[in-house]
Amino acid sequence: MKLLKHHSATVSAMVMAVGLTGLMVGASNAAQPTPWQMGMQPAATPVMEDIRWFNDFTLSIMTGVTILVAVLLLTVIFRFRKKANPTPSRTSHNTMIEVVWTVIPILILVMISVPSFRLLFKQLDIPEYEMTIKATGYQWYWGYEYADEGMEDVAFDAYMIEDAERLDIIANKGLTNAELPRLLATDYNVVVPVDTTVRVQVTAADVIHSFAVPAFGIKIDAVPFRLNETWFRAANTGIYYGQCSELCGQRHAFMPIAIQVVTKEQYVAWAEAAKSDVDEANTLLAQLIADEKKVAATAATNVKVVSR
Repeated sequence: MKLLKHHSATVSAMVMAVGLTGLMVGASNAAQPTPWQMGMQPAATPVMEDIRWFNDFTLSIMTGVTILVAVLLLTVIFRFRKKANPTPSRTSHNTMIEVVWTVIPILILVMISVPSFRLLFKQLDIPEYEMTIKATGYQWYWGYEYADEGMEDVAFDAYMIEDAERLDIIANKGLTNAELPRLLATDYNVVVPVDTTVRVQVTAADVIHSFAVPAFGIKIDAVPFRLNETWFRAANTGIYYGQCSELCGQRHAFMPIAIQVVTKEQYVAWAEAAKSDVDEANTLLAQLIADEKKVAATAATNVKVVSR
């Protein structure tokens, strides 16, 4: 049953009742932009771990090259200035120097190309997957369909939670800004199990969009009449956020992506309930996560008592 929703007062009521899919998941395991953040978000998938490593690897090479060039430039400026060399050299070329500045850049490019091609292959070569989700970009929201056998009727549209609705939800439910991030939180989250290879088929219904989740290391264009594919395998539970990364019109900045990674047991329960009603499934999932948090809190308290 495809849930077609429009921005109105009814959406706010729906969201507050059942639409928020377990927002009390531990924020420490989630990934989202933070104020004054430098660098990339923490890696949540093997691909993103490789992207972070490759970024650091190339940055170290760039730093070394920059320092070397700066040292050579300063050496030339001070050693060969007019005052130190009143009679300038008339050397036109140096074979050794020409060989060095040709060979070294080639070696650097080879050093970069090997892990680069390896990473590119890892991103594009979809491994054996365990489930498939189709994401369709619309102006300006995302639609999701679960394509696996038995889940064909599970589909919904995910709209960004507007500022007024967000403030009401935070106040009524006692949430924090991190648990309901501005411009990123959606009324329906994509729910997937942890440690599961998920294939994502991406397309668009109107103009070109782009499906991007930084913590997963995925970014792929959503093109009308074309089906692109990407994949991820999340290592930790939590809610991971992304956005459309292609200029797609007036509300381009307001069509976020929210993917909620849960335990496999929680996903099985959610999926079974979602076959008949996604809203009821979200309510069930929120309760399961709340129960898990209570158990974890109780266990932590008992450990502290025993340690004392």
